[in-house]
Order: sequence, then C-alpha cells, then structure tokens
Amino acid sequence: MDNQTKIAEFLAGAPHAVVGASRDRAKIGNKVLRAYVQTGRPVFPVNPTADEVEGLKAYPDLASLPAPVHGVSVITPPHVTESIVEQAGALGIKHIWLQPGAESPQAVARATELSMNVISGGPCILVTLRYRE
Repeated sequence: MDNQTKIAEFLAGAPHAVVGASRDRAKIGNKVLRAYVQTGRPVFPVNPTADEVEGLKAYPDLASLPAPVHGVSVITPPHVTESIVEQAGALGIKHIWLQPGAESPQAVARATELSMNVISGGPCILVTLRYRE
C-alpha cells in the first residue's frame, strides 16, 4: 500500500490520540495536537506527566483513554515508540503514524507484524493537515 493510501486510511476514522503531546507550544508534540484541533478532529493527548494539554484532559497512556481510538500519532524517542506500538497492538489499534524522529526499525517491524497500517519515514502529519501557527 502506498503512503497516500495509508494516510487516507489513517485519517478516515476518529478519534485519534497523540502520544507525546507536549505542554510546550514550541515542541512538535504540541503542534501535532493543535493540528488535529485546527482541523476539527477529535483527539486525546497522551502525556504521563500532564493533567491537561492545550485545554484538553491528558491521559497517562493509551490504556487510560476514555474511548477506543482509530489511530495514534507518535512523537516520542524511538526506544519509547517501541513500547507504544506494543500498547497500541494490545488495544487493537490498527493505525499508527510514527512522526519523523520517532521511528525505529524495530517499531516499524513490530507494527507491521501486528498488521497495523503504519506510516513512517514519510511526511509529517503537520504537512498533511496543513498546520498553521
């Protein structure tokens, strides 16, 4: 499947979670969360050290989310991403977008083994959603 098809499938459902959502507006994890909000997409921030990000209740991990999610945007260090892939797989999440810098060969391989629609090594969701400051 080509990247455009993977992206279309990722964006076709809702809600989404942003793992690595940051309270720091200069960080990519914050901008990705704001990109979802700017486009009117339901989104849950996931940050184990924040109660709230951009006015939205934050959750410590994927298992704590109040509803199942269609997909997950991951903005974490690669070694953390690998555990996020496992968490997503255990919850039956089928769509995962590893933002540039979050990928590792192990995370991509594991997401593929879990039959996930995995987007990596390609465009940042900020470009796809036409994020603006």
